[in-house]
Amino acid sequence: MTGSDTTAQTSTGRAAPDAVKILIAGGFGVGKTTMVGSVSEIAPLRTEEPLTLAGLDVDDLEGVEEKRATTVALDFGRITVSDDLVLYLFGTPGQQRFWFMWNDLALGALGAVVLVDVRRPRSSFAAIDFFERRGIPFVIGVNGFHGVHPYPVEDIREALTLPEGVPVLLCDARERESSRDVLIALIDRLIAQAATAD
Repeated sequence: MTGSDTTAQTSTGRAAPDAVKILIAGGFGVGKTTMVGSVSEIAPLRTEEPLTLAGLDVDDLEGVEEKRATTVALDFGRITVSDDLVLYLFGTPGQQRFWFMWNDLALGALGAVVLVDVRRPRSSFAAIDFFERRGIPFVIGVNGFHGVHPYPVEDIREALTLPEGVPVLLCDARERESSRDVLIALIDRLIAQAATAD
């Protein structure tokens, strides 16, 4: 489960940490930019642009009418999980007209977090399908807007028709610890899958 050359050395002579590429994906307005920003230890790179009248006929704003900006390329952040593991986070654009970029963003990714807004679960079906078709392991982060989680995990799993092996975690994308816990669950899944593959 390495994304870097494990023989690389830092200036102190210690082995450089493994770098792992992770995608933060999901539908439009589910909290991808918020999650990357909340957990990143560096100032996140954002490619947000204001929503305009020209996009009204193209973008589905149902349930997110208050949204004023959107990611047009990607979000990028970094989090050091331990001395030997660094995660590079790539947030995908959520609008359907930008989905063509997902294939490029997925290159080299070892896993993904699919964020779900239970008010609009259909907006995350395409992301789930994307990772299932490519065999990229993922976990589900159920983003509780306004800190509210109205449904139990098993109801959400059933609504999304997820197999038992896919972890479903309740989270708040605004909170660093909550976002970090979702990422750790993904790393745990990647480690478990790597162990069974050996």
